[in-house]
Amino acid sequence: MDPLTIAAASGMRARMESLDLLANNLANASTPGYKADREFYGLYASEALRDGWSFTTLPVIESHWTDFAQGTVKSTGNPTDLALSGPGFFAVDSPEGVLYTRNGAFRVAPRGELETAEGYRLRGRDGRPIRVDPALAFEVTREGAVMQGGQLMGTLEIAALDRAVAGKAGGNYFRLQDPNARPGPAAAEVLQGHAESANFHPAETAVRLVSVMRQFEMLQRALVLGGEMNRRAAEEVARVS
Repeated sequence: MDPLTIAAASGMRARMESLDLLANNLANASTPGYKADREFYGLYASEALRDGWSFTTLPVIESHWTDFAQGTVKSTGNPTDLALSGPGFFAVDSPEGVLYTRNGAFRVAPRGELETAEGYRLRGRDGRPIRVDPALAFEVTREGAVMQGGQLMGTLEIAALDRAVAGKAGGNYFRLQDPNARPGPAAAEVLQGHAESANFHPAETAVRLVSVMRQFEMLQRALVLGGEMNRRAAEEVARVS
């Protein structure tokens, strides 16, 4: 395979991975607390394209990473909407174990437990669910204490996650990749009646999506051109012979 074809194919593969990440980010632009996925580019040396003592380097996406930066916090006026100001994640109980999320669009279940839209119970610092009277109003302090009728109903578990040990679990949730890891407490402030938006700008991401698509199209043309050049070269060799 000639250098042009290899370089174009390598670039197309990297752009396809970028397109997948960008498209997934845009699909979650309206998801509260969504954390964008980004790519880390690198270069690898191809011995197939060795020229003397030098190696041709080709682009490749070495890894994906999640941007934990905070999104914009906006007021919703809904007392069951909670947002975090600062690093940290809400802890919830799911059928697969403890999960973590920045999506604070909670609700009060008929049995009085604070839960997510999927029915995952919000955890307190003691590992138990937070229960309130569904018929009465409740308040959540900046420290995460849930108060109702002047009584403490529980304190939210706000966990500090390390990007190195946390991975996405789908549905805007994170889980610890190491079962032996134990997240420590986070110092984030809890804001009741607020929601955190996704931590990227949809317009900027859409522009980048179009740019990557155009790069992919140009590399595709280069791949076709390389194939055409190889075909003509083979025909010329055959004609001379």
